[in-house]
Parts: sequence; structure tokens; C-alpha cells
Amino acid sequence: MPCERKPMRYGHSEGHTDVCFDDEGKCIVTCGSDGDVRIWESLDDDDPKSINVGEKVYSVALKNGKLVTAVSNNTVQIHTFPEGDPDGILTRFTTNANHVTFNSSGSRVAAGSSDFIVKIVEVVDSSQQKTLRGHDAPVLSVALDPSDEFLASSSCDGSVTVCYYKGKTCTVGNAKSLCRLAWQPRSGKLLAIPVDLTIQLYDRNTWTHVSTLSDDLISQVVNVVVWSPCGKFLAAGTIGGNLLVWDVETKLCIERQKHEKGFTVCGMAWHPSGGRIAYTDTEGCLGLLEGVPSPSSSSTATAAKETNDYDDLFDEDDDRMLDEGMSDSRSPVKKPIMEDDDDDDDLMPATGRPRNRGSFLDDDDNSQDPGSVKLDGVPEEDGSSAILPAVGPAVSRPVYEGPMPTQPQRAFQPGSTPVHLMHRFMMWNSVGIVRGYNDDQDNAIDVEFHDTAIHHAMHLTNTLGHTMADLSQEAVLLACEGTDELASKIQCLHFSCWDTHKDWIVDLPKGEDVRALCLGQGWAAVATSALIVRLFSVGGVQKEIFSLPGAVVCMAGHGEQLLIVCHRGTGFDGDQALGIQLLQLGHKRWQVIHGEPLPLSRKSYLAWMGFTAEGTPCCIDSEGVVRMLNRTLANMWTPVCNTRDSCKSKSDHYWVVGVHENPQQLRCIPCKGARYPPTLPRPAVAVLPFNLPYCQTTTEKGQMEEQYWRSVLFQNHYGFLSSSGYEIDSEGQSRAEKEQQELLMKMFALSCKLEREFRCVELAEMMTHSVVTLAIRYASRSRRMALAQRLSELALEKASQFQEEEQEEEEPAYQRLNCTSFKEIKLLLNFVFQEYLINIFKLQVSGAGKSSSSPAGQPRTTNVLDSMTMSSRKPAPLGGTSKQGKAPVLKPLAPKPKSKVQCVAQIQMFSSPAGSHTLPKTGFQLWLEENRKSILADNPDFEEMDVIKEGMGCFRTLSAEERLNWTERAKGDSDPKKRKREDEGQVDEQMESDEGSTKKKKPLDTFAKLSAFAFNKE
Repeated sequence: MPCERKPMRYGHSEGHTDVCFDDEGKCIVTCGSDGDVRIWESLDDDDPKSINVGEKVYSVALKNGKLVTAVSNNTVQIHTFPEGDPDGILTRFTTNANHVTFNSSGSRVAAGSSDFIVKIVEVVDSSQQKTLRGHDAPVLSVALDPSDEFLASSSCDGSVTVCYYKGKTCTVGNAKSLCRLAWQPRSGKLLAIPVDLTIQLYDRNTWTHVSTLSDDLISQVVNVVVWSPCGKFLAAGTIGGNLLVWDVETKLCIERQKHEKGFTVCGMAWHPSGGRIAYTDTEGCLGLLEGVPSPSSSSTATAAKETNDYDDLFDEDDDRMLDEGMSDSRSPVKKPIMEDDDDDDDLMPATGRPRNRGSFLDDDDNSQDPGSVKLDGVPEEDGSSAILPAVGPAVSRPVYEGPMPTQPQRAFQPGSTPVHLMHRFMMWNSVGIVRGYNDDQDNAIDVEFHDTAIHHAMHLTNTLGHTMADLSQEAVLLACEGTDELASKIQCLHFSCWDTHKDWIVDLPKGEDVRALCLGQGWAAVATSALIVRLFSVGGVQKEIFSLPGAVVCMAGHGEQLLIVCHRGTGFDGDQALGIQLLQLGHKRWQVIHGEPLPLSRKSYLAWMGFTAEGTPCCIDSEGVVRMLNRTLANMWTPVCNTRDSCKSKSDHYWVVGVHENPQQLRCIPCKGARYPPTLPRPAVAVLPFNLPYCQTTTEKGQMEEQYWRSVLFQNHYGFLSSSGYEIDSEGQSRAEKEQQELLMKMFALSCKLEREFRCVELAEMMTHSVVTLAIRYASRSRRMALAQRLSELALEKASQFQEEEQEEEEPAYQRLNCTSFKEIKLLLNFVFQEYLINIFKLQVSGAGKSSSSPAGQPRTTNVLDSMTMSSRKPAPLGGTSKQGKAPVLKPLAPKPKSKVQCVAQIQMFSSPAGSHTLPKTGFQLWLEENRKSILADNPDFEEMDVIKEGMGCFRTLSAEERLNWTERAKGDSDPKKRKREDEGQVDEQMESDEGSTKKKKPLDTFAKLSAFAFNKE
């Protein structure tokens, strides 16, 4: 039964149109001369979605959610589907592109333009391009075979060329018509070429003409051919408006239709599941053929035509009968035209000798060198062309099913846009901007500085054709690749030079081209195609040269640091195998990173590599992940940001121009629907925050952990700069350290609240010894005595480590002063212990006068002392201030309850240094007693702990001689016997008060006052 031709409907304005289906066949996509791309859910869709992509659209292709269009502004654009958001420009031509098509996998796009050029572009990375030349007229049609080996193209002069674009080229023949080519799906065995009123089929293995498809209904030239998804049927549209379908195996025309108005069919597309064909004409109308034969119905199609009833002819309308003319059953079936047909002479001459039309030339930097096959010894005949002789049977080879190798990333200059752009950024960094212009009007380079105090803007005539540039505060470095006549050149404009000769030029050896370059402080580096890095002084003196283990990808310089990224080997499954080297080029030169692998995201490539403003190496991949070198973690790379998180659309990207650690800023340019920004108007720079990918950052704990480690990572540059002899911002460093300790203290308080005491100790290990004392104080006020005991041991260890570090750094003459500082820390810890014991005693006393049972919610403290022990580490000697040489030690108590007298005696053992455990006054204690009033007068809000801290700071500022005087005075003023009698009197008084009344009296000593304040419920 014949297929049904749906009525045509208006789609676009008058002019050329094109049509295609989406991958699932749910939508029909058309384009036209009105510059719109329309998405139709069906032919009856009254409100199709419209996307304006330019003034005119000549061709459209759709694959894997990527909509590619050839626009009249000489560009091939890409949009997302079905959203229609711009996703960048794949490539540009000097004139408009006439046809675009995807390969079978959707990874490449082929485009042919009116400037006689064919380009093959990678969809993921548009900088990876192949530019092919060979046609002598505007290219009308391009087609990639399913195996991604051959590209067929046709041009206005009637020539059809097949190129093995991975290695060699050949010419198939000439045709006398304008045509759209098509490869057989899946196998790609046959290439269909419209030639006049016929369709010629060629075998891809032997390049021999195998058959010709024709029909009596065809009265004008065939314009478009398209294969069915199964590869068994071939449909064609003619200039006269005929629509025909052939069974390729039987070479029979199984369907004939006529355009309702006889307009030229210029676009055809077969539904992915078969059964329907969409077509467009030159008047902007869209049509649809329903019920096109499928593979299951092909065997019955011919029989159905032969048994049509006479009454069936009247079931169709009159127009249909007029369009068809004679019925299919009455019209004789035309026999297939064999090789002896005269029409074949136009396409395949009888000589059978190959004609060398000239090899396709690969003139693009981002493509491989395909080479060409020169057919020596074969004469060329004028006015005719030929095909290659038949190739012998292919040798069977084992099929490789492992991971596929990845095409190596080509060298690029960080901070630059692709070379094939006419107006591009040659460099954008923290110093300035270098723009390149290469069009019909001008070929020049503009240099602009962010800070005009460095130098004024410059305009340079690019007579040498420089394509690479770098900019520093001393010079501008330019380079160009060599040609057959000229060598590759390096030009440096040393504008900070104090003499009159500010530029110099160096020619590289013949056959050696510049691949990457960079500038540092007083030096320049150039990596070449010979796997060599050449070092120059900024004045032009040649210095060291060394070899690279692989092809260079990019280079960057900062101060005395040189960063080189090169290929370590072949990557697989879309991954790049890159290695990185970091060298110090100061007076003492050494290699910091020895070619270790550079981490990148899966199936991505390196997009930017450089240094932060503070000199830390940083890299960004094509997935938007920003990684920074962590010098304190064995030079590992830490992800610090993902620019994709800030993109509003999948087609949006951020083009990085600078990274700063203080303040923490990622400076980049937002690119709407593209990967690179335009030069005009000048793009605005946006600032993105850093965010380390820690877990559970929505919680308070996760946020503080991320903030802490980000602060630690971005503070590492202070140590590096200091060790390198640079001046650092000490105030900024102190602020960063203070912020880190505050975050640790907040996490410590949160862990205490959650009763995670082990986690508290882990956090305290990251604190400084001074902040640990605050943690001890917080733990005591929170009545977590076991935690306080652990922290006290940790504090003693940190104090001991601090003393050892100071002893290693300072000379022996200052060891006495370090011991004094250590004694002060121990005294402070003794004070905290005394406060604990007094607090415990007060709880016991208050509990004895009330009920023996603890109130609800009151933590038990009677057994806390049983588990409290001092560190087993022996205390450091007191520097000769005590003859006995032992500090008080808190011994574990027996598990049985203690009496009040025993508890008070134990308190006095720590609060009053008498008897055998007497701790004589130190110089600091005596100095503090005399200067306490002055400290409180200056700081009336200070508590006792704050007074001690302030006093310790002031006491350290004294000279060594003054400290020694205060120590001698303390020895003379100490009277252990008198202090012992006073302490015994205080114990007796306390016992009498406990026996006479359960009412507590206010403690008399300072430690008890602090304890009462700490446990005040109000």
C-alpha cells in the first residue's frame, strides 16, 4: 500500500531550508532563511519552539542533545537541545558554511563552506580541528562514514571527493550536478552520490561503482539522498519535487510521491525508527511522508502494488492521481542500469586509472599531519577523473576490544583563546592583556596593562605573524611558528630596560618550532617541538637548555619558579596522561616536582595552568575543577573550587584569568554559551569564592571544617615566601592563624556540646599550646573533668615540645630564658588544677548538706578524682629555683569516698605550696604581685586568667638581667615555715565552719573566687 503524503505547512520564509529528527524521533527540527530554528513536536504543532541563531541558517544537524547550525555570519554554532541555549561557536570560515553533519557517535562535526574549505571539529573541544583543502569551488555537501575513516564532499563544480582524513586522500570522480551525499548507515559499505537523474552507489572497500538507481518519474536532477536507519532503503528528492524510495538490495523503486506544488526538495530526514520521512522545500514549507516501507514490510511492498484493485485508484483524491500519473502496477519497472550505461562515463572513465587532483592540505594548528599519497608514475588525463584500482582482499586481523587511546592534547598558552579566531586574546594575566587582530584590515597586537604605572599601552604591527605571547612586569615575549622559508622566531620587548635597545629577536634552528613560552623574574623560557626547553635572560642572553620527556602542553612562570606540563604517555578512554615539573631558577637551582602525574577529572583536558598571585601552582581542567598545590602535604594537589557549580546553564563556562590567595578570589570571565570570551566589547571579570569539596558542608560541623582547612591551605604561601627571602604580611599571617584557632575552638565547643570528648582531644592536638589552656578552661566550666585531664597532659606535651624547639633555634645563652617561659606555663597549669579541685570540693560540700542523691540532670563528680592523673612524663627542672627539684604530682585516689578533712588537705597540697611539696615563688610571680594593680587599672575587665596572660607577655619583654633580679628577690622573700602555719590555720578554720553549719562560706583565696565565678548558675 502506498505511503501517505501529509499536506505541506508553512515553516519558514522563502528560501533554502533543512530538516532533521532528534535521536528519539519525537521532534522535527527545521531551519530556514529567516534565521530561525524551529522544533516541531508533530506536523500539526501550531506553536513550535523557535530559536533565532542568526540572519540566515543554511544547515542544521542534531545529535546527543547538541544542535549544530551553519549560520550566515560565517560561523558554525552549537546550541543545547531542547533548551536552545547557546553553547559556543565550533568554528569559523571566511564565508558562510553550506552544510554541517555529525559522525555516527556525535563526537565530531564536519562542515563545508563557500571558501572551498572543509573542517572537521571535535564537539567537546572545538580547538581540535582539521582544515582540509582540495576543492576548486564552494563546498555544498559533506558526509562522514559510520566508521569515522572517510569524509565525502561535493562542490559546485560537480566534483565529489573522498578523503581518508586520518592518513591519506583520494579522489573518486566528478559529477555534473549539485548534490547531497550519504553513507550507508551502520556498515558504511556504500556511498550514495546523486548524478543527474540517477543515484550512483560506490563500494568503500574497492571504490568501484557497484550500481545505479533510477526511475522514469525523475525528470529533473536529483538534489538530496538519505538512507533509512536500517540501511536497506534509499530515499531521494529532486529539483522537480519528486520523492522516491528504492530498495537497495533489489534496486527497485518501491515508492513514488510528488510535491503538491512541484517545488524543489532541498532537505530530507528519515525517522530514526523508520516509517516516516520529513522533507522541506525552497519555499520554506515542511512536509511528511507517513507509512514509508520498513524492513519487515519490504517483501510485501511489491506484491501489494501488483494486486491493487481498480477501485483503490478512486480512493485517493484527484491531485494524487495527477501527481502519480500512471499507477505503479501499470508502469513498467525500470531495469537497474549496469556498468555499461552511458551515464556512467561521466563518473567512472574506462581508463580506470587514478587521477591526482592534489592532496588535501591540513593547514590548521589543532589537527594532525595527515600526509598525502602521491601517485607517482600515473599520468593525469585532462577533462576526466578516475578511481583507485581495486584493493586486494583485506587480511584478517584480531579485533581489539580494550580501552581506546585518547588523542593527545595539543600545546596551548594559558590565558589565551584559540589561534584560529581572527580577534583573540593572546594573553590575559594579572599584569595585563595582549590582544591579537588578524583580518583583512589589520594584523596587529595590542598590549594593555592593568596598572599603567608599569608601562603605557602599546600597539605592535604583527609582521612576523606571532601567535603566542606572555606578559610580565618586565617584558612582553612573542613567538611565531616557522614556515618553509622562515624559521620560528622569538621576540622580546624588554620595556623595563634602562638602555635604548629594548627588543631582541632569536631564530630557532630550522625545523624547530615554538610550542610554549613564559616569562619569569629576569628570565624567559621557550619549549620547542624538538622536546627542548631553552632558557634566556630577559636581556637576550642564552642560558641553559634541557630536554623534556614528552611533548609540551603548556608552561608558566612566576618569580624564580618555572612550571612545565608535558605528556607522560598515551591516555585511554578520554583521559589525558600529563606530567608536571616544577623548577626553581634562583641562584641555587633544583627541581621541586619531578614529572609526577597531573591529576585531572575523568575524560577532561587541561584548560589553564599557572600560579596564584602569591606564587602557588594552580591548574584548571575542562570540567571546571580548580586544583592548588599543597606544599605542606608532600606537594599533592587539592581541589579548591568547581566553576561549574556557579554556571546557570550547561553551556555556560568560566574563563579563568587569575587566582589570588589573599584575599581568596578566583577571577574569571563568565562566557554565556561559549568557552571563550569575545575581545569586543571588553568582557567583565567576575570573582568566584573557593569551596573545598568536604562532606556535609550544609551542617555547622562540615562548614567549620571546610573553612579551617581552606584557611590552612591558603596560608601555606606565607611559609614559602618567607623561606624564599620575600617579605610577607605578618599582620595577614597572624589574622589567618587567629581565624584558624577560633575555628578550632568553635569545633571544640560543638564537640563538647555533642559529648564527643575523644573528638575534642583530636581537635586540641591541632591547637597551639596557648589555645589548649582555653580549651582546658572551657572543659572545666563544662564539668568534663576527664576531658580536662586529657587536655592537661596534652598541654604539658605541647609545652615541652615548644621548649625543645626554642632550645634548638636559640643559642645556649638563652636556654635559661626558655626554661623560665616553660615554668610560667607549668604554673598556669597548676593554677588550673587547683581550680578543678576546689570546684569538686565545693560540689561535695554542698551535696553533703542536702540529700545524698544528686538532683535530676546533675552530673556525678564524686568519682572524677579517681581517674585524674598527671602525665607520666617527668616535669622539667625549675632551673635551680627549688632545691628539691620536684613539682606537685596529682596521684590517683582510691575508689572509696573521701572525708572532708582529706579533701581539704588535698586541696591545700596544691593551693598552698608548703611542706615537702612547697613550690617557691618565681620571679614572675613576685613581679605579677607588684604589677597586678597596674594591669587591672589598664584593663579593668580582665579576669584572673587574662591578668596572668598579660603579665606573662609583659614579663617576657624584660631583659635577661631584670628577670634574673626578680628571680633572686623571689628566693629571698620565700619563707616556707610561715606560709605553712598560715595554711594550717586556714584548714582549721574551714573544718570548724563545716562542723558548725552546712551553710557555705565565701572562699578566701583567689582561686576559690575564680571557681565560684566559673560555677555560678546565674
